[in-house]
Amino acid sequence: MTLDAETMRVGNVPSPAAEKDVARNIVVPRRHPGRWLAVVFIAIIGLQAAHAVAVNPNFHWDVFLKYLFWPQVIRGVGWTLLLTVIAMAVAIFVAGLLVIMRDGENPVLKWLAYSWIWFFRGTPVYTQLLFWGLFAVLFPTLSLSIPFGPEITSIETRYLVTPAAAAILGLGFNESAYLTEIFRAGFSSIDRGQAEAAQALGMRPAKIWWRILMPQAMRVIIPPTGNETIGMLKMTSLVLAVPFTLDLTFATNAISNRLYLPIPLLMVAGTWYLAITSLLMIGQHYLECHFGKGVSPHATRVE
Repeated sequence: MTLDAETMRVGNVPSPAAEKDVARNIVVPRRHPGRWLAVVFIAIIGLQAAHAVAVNPNFHWDVFLKYLFWPQVIRGVGWTLLLTVIAMAVAIFVAGLLVIMRDGENPVLKWLAYSWIWFFRGTPVYTQLLFWGLFAVLFPTLSLSIPFGPEITSIETRYLVTPAAAAILGLGFNESAYLTEIFRAGFSSIDRGQAEAAQALGMRPAKIWWRILMPQAMRVIIPPTGNETIGMLKMTSLVLAVPFTLDLTFATNAISNRLYLPIPLLMVAGTWYLAITSLLMIGQHYLECHFGKGVSPHATRVE
């Protein structure tokens, strides 16, 4: 654009005509009326749905509020959390061993790891829990003896494989097969040259794993492991197959069967599961932020 003498700057101070010309070229943000219409439409539908649920007497909100913090329900929440934490600890420990076995050079251990993953991924978790619940029936006693010789000691299985132990083993072993593949994918995503460079610098293998490989692998491992933890939390509702009768689902079902009101007690269980899941998601977010330091997910790649 060409400016005449009246619109030329005088020294460092623009003339009024130049200021008017610059103001005329201010960029106005683009309007998006469709977005606001969608927000209004969704808000109307959401308010109508919330009002319909709130005033519907079939939900029995008084029963819901009464049993939300009922002692039996709170105890069920505690047992559900305990099962989730211990079963995930067992699964992580077993998965770590399976990764080492699968990537090792021993063909027997490698075949054993493949067989474990094949079996526990290929059979339903409910079937596995039923098996662990019937373990004491299948093997009434567990004994230690010399091969083809006398028995050294024995114990009744029902004292060793209790319902709680059966639930933990069933959930943990099943989950370990999935975590093995997650861990293997995380470690496979790291360039092997980094470990070779660390070895060239004289670092010990344990330090290489802890300081170089593990932090990078955790960026890949944490998101799917967080999903598996949330799935494990909800999978505890199947431990009735053991039978384990102290979890949250069994507690709310027992109350609903006594009151003949399943809907409010289902909402009680759903509310607690949703609350615990929300806390787990917050923890997962902070773990991802911790191990993702220095890596921006919104970084622009420069060609």
